[in-house]
Amino acid sequence: MPPADFGESKPRSTELDPRYSAPGAEPTPWAEALRGLTEAEVYWLSTVRPDGQPHVTPLLSVWVAGAPHFTSGAGERKVRNLAANPRCVLTTGDSALDRGLDLVVEGSARLVGDEAELRRIAEAFVAKYGEEWRYEVRDGAFRNRLDQRALVYRLRPSVAFGFRKGDYAQTRWRF
Repeated sequence: MPPADFGESKPRSTELDPRYSAPGAEPTPWAEALRGLTEAEVYWLSTVRPDGQPHVTPLLSVWVAGAPHFTSGAGERKVRNLAANPRCVLTTGDSALDRGLDLVVEGSARLVGDEAELRRIAEAFVAKYGEEWRYEVRDGAFRNRLDQRALVYRLRPSVAFGFRKGDYAQTRWRF
């Protein structure tokens, strides 16, 4: 069950796209999408390299204060990409063809350096993924049990999409 603050960023609009939805389909409620976004275990982050080539990588994410948060080592490709262009896409869903809800969140990522905020995010990682994902907060970043530094990003959503399978419906939420 997500903490109460997970729903702070609520969409300002919800739209069903009838072109990609079954006749009579209804938009997916934001509460259902948020549940899928908070309960997923694995996500895919898409960034853009400075030369314009896409880069996609799997990662873990937690939702705190209405936005997804993720980590990365300082030297990783996604960190270099986000330094040049903070716009990115986070996706998750079900690989089944005829059931489930695939979710896409577009927005801009920013580094989180405030240690009180980092502690809340670190607590969310342990609550969701277990003790193996316990981080120490130090010097504006996370440190894992091997004392490796991990940067923390908050993805500020601008738009999200839900792709319901089976009873097909494509929903867009604007923030």
